[in-house]
Amino acid sequence: MVKIIIDNKEYEVDPKKSLLESCLSLGLDLPYFCWHPAMGSVGACRQCGVKTYRDESDTKGKIVMACMEPVKEGMRVGVFEEEAKAFRAGVNEWMMTNHPHDCPVCDEGGECHLQDMTVITGHNYRRFVFKKRTYRNQHLGPFINHEMNRCIQCYRCVRFYRDYAGGRDFDNMASHSHVYFGRHEDGVLENEFSGNLVEVCPTGVFTDKSLKKHFTRKWDYSTAPSICTNCSLGCNTITGERYGMIRRIRSRYNGQVNGYFICDRGRYGYEFVNDTKRIKDPSLRKENGNLEKVDKADMQSHVAKLFSGKDKVIGIGSPRASLESNFALKKFVGYNNFFQGISGKELKLTNTILDILQNGAARTPSLKEVEKADAVLILGEDLTNTAPMLALAVRQSIRQKSFEKIKGTNIPEWQDAVVRSVSQNEKGPLFIASLYETKLDDVATKTIRCFPDEIAMLGFEVASLLDNMAPKINNPSKQIHSLVTEISLALKEAKRPLIISGISCFNENILHAAANVAWALCNSGKAAELSFVVPEANSLGTAMLGGKSLNDAFDAVEKGNAETVIILENDLYRRADKNSVDAFFNKCKNIVVLDSLENSTTSKAGTIIPVGTFAESDGTFVNNEGRAQRYYQAYHSSNPNLLEGWRWLDGIELAKSSSKSELKNFNDFLIELVESFPKFEGIQKITPPPDFRIAGQKIPRETQRYSGRTAMHANINVSEPKPPEDPDSPLSYTMEGYKGEPPSSLIPFYWSPGWNSVQAINKYQIEVGGELHGGEPGKRLIEPKQNTNAEFFNAIAEPFKIKDGEFFVVPVYHIFGSEELSSISPSIAELAPRPYVAINLDNAEKLKIKKDDEINLYINNYRLRLPVKIKLGLPKGMLGIPVSLYGMQYFDLPVWCKISGGNN
Repeated sequence: MVKIIIDNKEYEVDPKKSLLESCLSLGLDLPYFCWHPAMGSVGACRQCGVKTYRDESDTKGKIVMACMEPVKEGMRVGVFEEEAKAFRAGVNEWMMTNHPHDCPVCDEGGECHLQDMTVITGHNYRRFVFKKRTYRNQHLGPFINHEMNRCIQCYRCVRFYRDYAGGRDFDNMASHSHVYFGRHEDGVLENEFSGNLVEVCPTGVFTDKSLKKHFTRKWDYSTAPSICTNCSLGCNTITGERYGMIRRIRSRYNGQVNGYFICDRGRYGYEFVNDTKRIKDPSLRKENGNLEKVDKADMQSHVAKLFSGKDKVIGIGSPRASLESNFALKKFVGYNNFFQGISGKELKLTNTILDILQNGAARTPSLKEVEKADAVLILGEDLTNTAPMLALAVRQSIRQKSFEKIKGTNIPEWQDAVVRSVSQNEKGPLFIASLYETKLDDVATKTIRCFPDEIAMLGFEVASLLDNMAPKINNPSKQIHSLVTEISLALKEAKRPLIISGISCFNENILHAAANVAWALCNSGKAAELSFVVPEANSLGTAMLGGKSLNDAFDAVEKGNAETVIILENDLYRRADKNSVDAFFNKCKNIVVLDSLENSTTSKAGTIIPVGTFAESDGTFVNNEGRAQRYYQAYHSSNPNLLEGWRWLDGIELAKSSSKSELKNFNDFLIELVESFPKFEGIQKITPPPDFRIAGQKIPRETQRYSGRTAMHANINVSEPKPPEDPDSPLSYTMEGYKGEPPSSLIPFYWSPGWNSVQAINKYQIEVGGELHGGEPGKRLIEPKQNTNAEFFNAIAEPFKIKDGEFFVVPVYHIFGSEELSSISPSIAELAPRPYVAINLDNAEKLKIKKDDEINLYINNYRLRLPVKIKLGLPKGMLGIPVSLYGMQYFDLPVWCKISGGNN
């Protein structure tokens, strides 16, 4: 730490920070635009001007830009000195010369950083009387609305899009006061993180187009801390509701997980909550197939009777349901009768990952720790489509080479443009072994595309070079042999090497190979890290809970060991082939389904129970890192039937036992869960208990400016209704409550006096860009064993062989379309591809198949007819079909197939 003097007061600050960061960390309201804590400084806007002095005798000083100024011992600074204030007000006035007077109709109004900074600088009168510069706006796709006239040329958007997220179809054009930020022509923004422009932009140039359809001002939301449900990374989000409808999702800062950003699937995939296919009432299917609504008490009694007779019962859980709901089902049907609701192959792979993480020597990193890795090897994952924010973190990790290059100079890491210039954007080692091309290939040192077993062989061979105790493979191919030496050397030289793999290829050998590489590095004394991608929001949590596979459930019914089944938030037609699921349902005597949306499985159910989505529920997910995180209801649904799965099951259990005891609250369930499964110890403490209060007050979900509370219910009652009670959390459904900063896990929105935009997050951090006050939300449940020399997995013995006349079909993933619930959102559905089959160009030419030709695929007993897409990176002899797109039938991939059609 060094001591500096600001406005004649002495402070201790971090010498690694810029003067702007230091001032903001000290709580000083110094305005800025171009600077962003995740992207560093470029000094483009000149808004953070302050005065610096040589020493005590210097009375004149000079204006410098705080974002570009390093701090040093004894530094003297004037932040609120009159000349500095006048300079900042002048800069702000200059920026406003062409800015339109449209705050009342701007979507950003009320949460605009420009508004806040204008007030802070004191600029309040426009003297510019000339004609304003105007632009033509662009169509940028279903996510982003473009209003270029509001631009103040801070360059944040292009720095995020191109430098941070790796996009190439967006840039700044022209010069001087006519700089234009957009695409070379109208069109959909191609980058999967484009939605972050909404929060990165300090004005209303880029706004949320999906919000525009049901717009609500910031202060009129009911909000709550939540967790993204669209992949396994557990990004922290804030859910905003108005009039019983979810209006938007925003990123919630978690310095160890997603930081400041989220992907577009996480931001825009929420609209299934508002879908017309929501199940809203408990229903029983009559003999004619129609559904008859019943009330909650009758439904609980009905299901209780189904499960209290002599029928043999089983319960099928889901990796997209909360830990509490899966536990409630497991307890309800009996531990031996609980099935996880995933295929036998997926269950085996998930359990393998869990075993490696729990018993191996390599630690699984958080997303923030991934950014610090200085050498990365990816085995078998298309991260941008299966775990988008992990791909974004890998993009940051390759910059470690640049930071290493400036060591020993006087250039700090936050000097973004200087670091990039000096290092010539030199990239750290990144090696990708995948089935086909990925969006990370543009920053990779080397890539290799091959069959799953060949990817595993590459990993095994690298491990054997790193540690001679690791098993070797026999006769590695020339393609593999040419890479392993370079990869192993880069991993050896790294201080923090990282291996990334996952379930996407459905190949256990790849997981074993990834573990061998990480363990070999650990054995040599390296702080190696190992990250696995699992399919869904609670895949790892469900695996930790335990249970059998969906195939085992099918066998139980087929053999007559079960007659009645209760299915929790799971469409089985997306988990197994249609014939198997049909046969399963035909054998079941009673089918009870708890779900939030109508789907193919609910159409087979005799008993349908509505459950709340993440927006109407409380629950816990365990992400791929093993971090347990809590999400809260954004609002109290007016529909009394939209309860969490665990609450429905608890009510049914009470009806079954004819008990007069009260329903359990959320905390009771957590305590019981931890008592039953000690491996979850600590999850009951990741958030404050329901009786937590600050100065006797709860934390309000609504801002102090919340409006229309009485008028919005005037059609029901002209008097103000009593707000709903929340027995499960310290949050209230009102604007009344504690007005100060809540605990980090309970932050429902960001606001501080004078800071109405998302930039108010600065006030919630110990230091700007650092930890939240009170620590980051969540608790890691998995840590590696210390000083463990894990026993290596055996390498593949036989090389992979292509079958004559057949093709090897592998899964292809799409960030927009492959995830079940987000695919229902109209904006996501607009970008989701239609079903297709991908084929290598050489194979297509040999078979005389052209793009868009339809061919027949013969997989097991099915014939599938699909149009062709040419995929250049696909190896010869391989086909790819997209996973889980609507209209696509489930197949247990990878699998061999034959084809016909086209002109062959």
